[in-house]
Amino acid sequence: MTVRVVILGDVQGVGFRWWMTGQAKALELDGYVRNRRDGTVEAVMSGPDRLVEAMIRACRIGPPGAEVLDVVVEPWTAAVPDGFIRLRTE
Repeated sequence: MTVRVVILGDVQGVGFRWWMTGQAKALELDGYVRNRRDGTVEAVMSGPDRLVEAMIRACRIGPPGAEVLDVVVEPWTAAVPDGFIRLRTE
C-alpha cells in the first residue's frame, strides 16, 4: 500500500518530522515526510498494508507537543524513495 497523508493541526515546530522518520524506519516503510508552507506536514509512505495503516493511526496522535486535528489520506501512485527520509519544506 502506498499513500500520501497530510497532517493538519499544530504539527510544525514540535519534532513531527523527526518523530515520524523514526516511527516509519522502525516499521521499515519507504517514503518521505516534509513540512509544507501552509503549516501542515505531508508524508508519502509505502509498505505492507497493516504497517502503513499502523503509521496512519500513529500520525493521528503524533509526538508529544503535537495537536493533530485531522489526517487526510489518499492513494499515491508516483515513485517513492527507498528508505524513509525527511525533505525540505515545500
